[in-house]
Amino acid sequence: MILRNALYAIYARRLRRQLAGGPMPKHVALVIDGNRRWAKQVGLANPSLGHKAGAEHIERVLEWSADLGIRHVTIFVASLDNLRKRGDDEVRFLMELVEAVITERLVHRRGRWQVRVAGRLDALPDSTAYALKHAVDLTAERDTDSEVTIAIGYDGRTEIADAFRSLLDDAARHGRSLEDLAQTITPDDLAAHLYTSGQPDPDLVIRTSGERRMSSFLLWQAARSELYFCDVYWPGFRYVDFLRALRSYAARSR
Repeated sequence: MILRNALYAIYARRLRRQLAGGPMPKHVALVIDGNRRWAKQVGLANPSLGHKAGAEHIERVLEWSADLGIRHVTIFVASLDNLRKRGDDEVRFLMELVEAVITERLVHRRGRWQVRVAGRLDALPDSTAYALKHAVDLTAERDTDSEVTIAIGYDGRTEIADAFRSLLDDAARHGRSLEDLAQTITPDDLAAHLYTSGQPDPDLVIRTSGERRMSSFLLWQAARSELYFCDVYWPGFRYVDFLRALRSYAARSR
C-alpha cells in the first residue's frame, strides 16, 4: 500500500509537470455518471449509496479545480429525464443529498465558490428548490471569481426552448414584432436567455463511466467544447484521471 501510494504521488507530480505552461481550460463541465454502478462494483448493498459517495466527491473535485486555477465548473447532477424515470425512493434520496451534502458544503465549507443553478427548479421538490435558491443567494456576494453551477432538473433541448420563449416574451414587452425579431435575431440574443447567461461556455466537458454521449447536456454551450470520456465511475474518479483529462485538452489543437 505504501509503495502504491508513493508511485501514485510520483505519477501525479509527473502529470502536473506535463501541464505546466500549457493551455488550461477556464471552464470544465462534468457529467458525473456511474454512481450506482460504482456502488455495485465495490459491493454496497444499496446502489443508491453510490449517489452519496458521488455527492461527497464533488467537493474533492472542486478542490482540485481551485488548486489548478480552474474558476468555472459545471456539474450535471440530475436531468429532467432522471427525475421522471427513476424510482420515487431513489429520486427522494438524491434530492435529500442535494440539500444536505451538495448545497450545505458549498455554502458553509467552501467559501471560495459562488453557486449558480441551471435547470427547471419547478421540477424539483419544494425543499430542494429552496435549498438551491438559498445557496445561490448566500454566495451571490462572495468576493470570488470562482463559480460552480449545479445543473439539476436540466435538459439541453428544454433549455433552448425556454430561452426562445423568454426571448419572445422580452421582445413582446418591448413592442417588437415577430417579423422584426426574425430579421435581427442572433446567436448571442438567444444565449442571453439561457440558464447559463453571463457565464463562459465550457472549454472541456468530461463524462465519467465510459458512456460516449452528451445526454442533452449543455447542447448550445458545448458546441465548440473539447470532449473527454473517462471509463472510471464518478465516485472512483481520481486526481490522476482529472489530470489526464486536462493533459488531453492541452494536447489538442484549437
